[in-house]
Amino acid sequence: MILYVREWLVRGKFLLFFLVLTSILYQILLLVTQWIEPKERYKEPLGQSVKVFQNHVSLSDQAPMGERLKLFYWLGE
Repeated sequence: MILYVREWLVRGKFLLFFLVLTSILYQILLLVTQWIEPKERYKEPLGQSVKVFQNHVSLSDQAPMGERLKLFYWLGE
């Protein structure tokens, strides 16, 4: 009986150690994500740069299916 309790204690220690290291890694990844992510993603670029894509095509829900299909193939979405 004592042998089984020791095995469960070893497994419990391993599980606790695994959970602690997993939570630490998760917190580190959250910090890295906040550090990498740009502050204002959709602001106007500064200097000589220009915005690459501006959607001038606006199709309403009443647009013909052919036009919607062309827009789908054009944008790739």
